[in-house]
Amino acid sequence: MKRRSFLSGAAAGAAAGIISAPAVVQANTTINWRLASSFPKSLDTIYGAAEVMAKRVSALTDGKFNIRVFPGGELVPALQVMDAVQAATVEMGHSASYYYFGKDATFAFDTAVPFGLTARQQTAWIDQGGGR
Repeated sequence: MKRRSFLSGAAAGAAAGIISAPAVVQANTTINWRLASSFPKSLDTIYGAAEVMAKRVSALTDGKFNIRVFPGGELVPALQVMDAVQAATVEMGHSASYYYFGKDATFAFDTAVPFGLTARQQTAWIDQGGGR
């Protein structure tokens, strides 16, 4: 390998990278999404988890991606969150899928079924039984 040809090629590559750098810079746009929850603010462990997640996303993106959390019934009725996301009324939903088992009975397995599968059986069904 000839050192001079390698160095001239490397210098040309670096110059091309510097020239094209402005094209790589992304626009400084801020994304604002709304999250409709099925849960009221009084359920701080469930509803609060959505608020913690929203704050974390905003912190990780330096405020470029903001999620505003709305409690159940504020934007849409609490049990219509999935419909609101599907209709693009809101960008995100925070709910339990078993609220919608009337639309598809398999939604019950994603959350919980009283006297249903144990955690071990649930994992086996998801991984090996076609649950995915």
